[in-house]
Amino acid sequence: MSDTVRAGLIQQRWTGDKESMIANAVDAIGKAASQGAQVVCLQELFYGPYFCQVQDADFYSYTEAIPDGPTTKLMQEVAERHGVVLVVPMYEQEQPGVYYNTAAVIDADGKYLGMHRKNHIPQVKGFWEKFYFKPGNLGYPVFDTAVGRIGVYICYERHFPEGWRALGLAGAQIVFNPSATSRGLSEYLWRLEQPAAAVANEYYVGTINRVGVEPLGNNDFYGQSYFADPRGQLVGEAASDTEEEIVVRDLDMGRIAEVRDLWQFYRDRRPDSYGPLAEA
Repeated sequence: MSDTVRAGLIQQRWTGDKESMIANAVDAIGKAASQGAQVVCLQELFYGPYFCQVQDADFYSYTEAIPDGPTTKLMQEVAERHGVVLVVPMYEQEQPGVYYNTAAVIDADGKYLGMHRKNHIPQVKGFWEKFYFKPGNLGYPVFDTAVGRIGVYICYERHFPEGWRALGLAGAQIVFNPSATSRGLSEYLWRLEQPAAAVANEYYVGTINRVGVEPLGNNDFYGQSYFADPRGQLVGEAASDTEEEIVVRDLDMGRIAEVRDLWQFYRDRRPDSYGPLAEA
């Protein structure tokens, strides 16, 4: 693995239909790859609107099988064509009536590596996710890719420190946090939580949000996608809060060892004293 990984985030607005969202994403991946990106992550439920603003069974039609569905197969072709690792968040159907909020991970040669299913599912006004998704059952996998060890933690999960730590303990070097989050509820947390997680767990975090107001509700998705390094500092600027954007940044992977040798959070952990936390 190179000492520097060039990584990309794709920030999109809803176009009005699934087909054009997928086409726009494929085009954006190509543009990121032309800028030298070696790994690219799309936003949460990337090919649809954020339909969790309402509770409507019609949106179950957005589900696909993973990895045997058409979008995963297409993205495998795209990954191989550009030689880029892809993190592709989709609405997964495991079987009829069993649906997950999932991100597929595809290596730079087009090989499907596996998936993360969102473990923490919110159910609050405008984020009616328990209507659509079963809680994940695959834990917190970390994937060996052409650019190193990658983890995924989806949107609402960022509020839970345990999963961030599980990914770090499993060796993650970059954790992607694809999201759909709006101004009224959580914007004040957006530049606090993910840099804090990067610091606490001493790895890179790439966090992605969509932009725009969608027809299903008044949630104003505020973009501002960015990378945070293991010191909690942004790598370059955050993306626009109103416009689509492709964020490509160079991540100095040597900084992970540098910061871990300095702070020694993993050495100084006391798991022997944490048992009651899991029992509460």
